[in-house]
Amino acid sequence: MANSATMSNRITKTGNKITMRFDINKLLRDNIKNLVPYSSARDEFKGEARIFLDANENSLGSPLTKWYNRYPDPMQWKLKEKLSAIKGIPPQHIFLGNGSDECIDILYRAFCNPGKDNTIICPPTYGMYEVSARINDVEVRRARLLDNFQLDLIHLENLVDEHTKIIWLCSPNNPTGNALNREDVETVLNNFPGLVVIDEAYINFSRHRSFIPELKEYPNLVVMQTLSKAWGLAGLRLGMAFASETIIGVYNRVKPPYNINQSTQELVLKALEEVGQVNDMIKLVVQMREELALALTRMPAIQKVYPSDANFLLVKVTDARAIYHYLLEKGIVVRDRSKVELCEGCLRITVGTEKENTDLIKNLETFFQK
Repeated sequence: MANSATMSNRITKTGNKITMRFDINKLLRDNIKNLVPYSSARDEFKGEARIFLDANENSLGSPLTKWYNRYPDPMQWKLKEKLSAIKGIPPQHIFLGNGSDECIDILYRAFCNPGKDNTIICPPTYGMYEVSARINDVEVRRARLLDNFQLDLIHLENLVDEHTKIIWLCSPNNPTGNALNREDVETVLNNFPGLVVIDEAYINFSRHRSFIPELKEYPNLVVMQTLSKAWGLAGLRLGMAFASETIIGVYNRVKPPYNINQSTQELVLKALEEVGQVNDMIKLVVQMREELALALTRMPAIQKVYPSDANFLLVKVTDARAIYHYLLEKGIVVRDRSKVELCEGCLRITVGTEKENTDLIKNLETFFQK
């Protein structure tokens, strides 16, 4: 990566893309290049059938009213086709994981050699990037965000070496709630020859555009989203990764045969019919987020409510630990982020229902009056 001034000039003057520099074969682990993936019975079978005697299932059914004795579609094509229509991207560019955690873990297992390669995170950020790296014995390098929670491009550049395989960017970021400057993200995409993963778990609550349409411009880009947040399907555990067909092919080679169960596929398909209802919920959450932020700002003991593009607020308070435990005693659970770098003295508060937000404010008022 060049220095930040040079990188900015490349974008504004030449618009150079990374296409000529990105070589997936230089990133992939040798064992993954040579991997022959497990071939399930449903992978080998194509088309319609009347009798299934191929997968050693229980042909007599199951004890449930609805039978789940058959293995699910290992590639989830019906789901991908539905998501394709919603996201505006061909189904061949979609990977579905058992939560975003699986989408994260597979990238490490496929591209990072344990004990040799490294990855870069930009704290404060989502903790699973680092946890998954540690599990896979991948060195973690930390390009801490600037005080305004934006990328420090110079620090980021200085951390990159020939063993850097993945840079993780969370936008809108967790736990800070803000979106990263788009030009800064494009700078990284244009100058780093490894994988750049943009985690957009909270993009539905943001006024900023997704990077999914940019996949055709950046072969090294992976965009992650989830159905856990705006779609309210956290209990079903379905994460999404969008990337080139080549990268999706790697995902499919490494994943377990039936990583998304049948009931999840069915319920998500049903939920995806309700785009209008979800959009209404998003609008309501954003409205309540602004109302909650205003109510918190009016409290003298609240030091700062940070702007948010997500469904939560990062709030700097006088005594985070005391307030956290007080709320816990009242049956209200928030997230104490006071020991996270750049979030000292902060609580992360999810936008609740109108009643839950009112209860929170009343209890905070009582605490501050003590």
